[in-house]
Amino acid sequence: MKTIQVIENVQRANDEVAAANRARLEGHGLAAVNLMGGPGSGKTTLLEATVAGLGEDAVVGILTGDLATTRDAERLARLTPHVAQINTGRGCHLEAHQVRHGLDALALDALDLLFIENVGNLICPVSWDLGQERRVALFSMTDGDDKPAKHPYIVLAADLVLLNKIDLAPHVPFDRERFLDDVRHLDEDVPVLELSALTGEGMEAWIEWLTRSATLAAPPAGTGP
Repeated sequence: MKTIQVIENVQRANDEVAAANRARLEGHGLAAVNLMGGPGSGKTTLLEATVAGLGEDAVVGILTGDLATTRDAERLARLTPHVAQINTGRGCHLEAHQVRHGLDALALDALDLLFIENVGNLICPVSWDLGQERRVALFSMTDGDDKPAKHPYIVLAADLVLLNKIDLAPHVPFDRERFLDDVRHLDEDVPVLELSALTGEGMEAWIEWLTRSATLAAPPAGTGP
C-alpha cells in the first residue's frame, strides 16, 4: 500500500508540472507533439525529414530524450538551432520536470511547432504527461507487425499512429493487414499513416496532419479572435 501511495504521489506531482508546461506553451501560442516509439523505429530520422519538409513554413523546436549522449541533438541541430538534449540516465522515459527545464533552454517565442522526442520505449512514456498537445506513436516495419497487439497502451494513448520504413516492405516479414487490424481493434478511430522518413514516401500526409491537427502555432492565449 505504501508503494502504491508513493507512485500516486509521483504521478500527481508530474501531472501538476505537465499542466504548468501546457499552460506555458499555450501562453506562447505553441503546441507540442510527444513522439513516442521504440529504439530504432526512426524517430530522429523522421524529425530530420519533418524539419526539412516544413522548410520555411514553420520554425521547429525539438527536445530530444536519451539515456546518454547528445548524438540525436547533434544530428537535429544541423537542421534547426532550436534543439535541446535531455539525458535521463537510467530513466526509461521523459518526465514533465525534465521537459520544463528543456523549455527553459529554447526561445519559445521564436517557434511555430515543438517536438518532444521521447526516450526509445513502447511502454513507459505512455503513462507520463509532459504537457503535450498531441501524442504520436511511431512503429516501423522492422519492429514486427505484432507490436500494437503486444504494446496496446501506446496505441490507446496516441492521437496518430505512424508506420515507418515502408520502403523495406519487400525485404522484411511484415503482415501489414495484421498490423492495421490490431490497431483498429484497439482504437477504430485513430488515424494511421504509412511513410518512409528515409525516402520521403508518405511524408506529405504527415506534414498535412501536423497542420490540420492544430499543432502548428496558434495565437497566444487571449490574442486570438
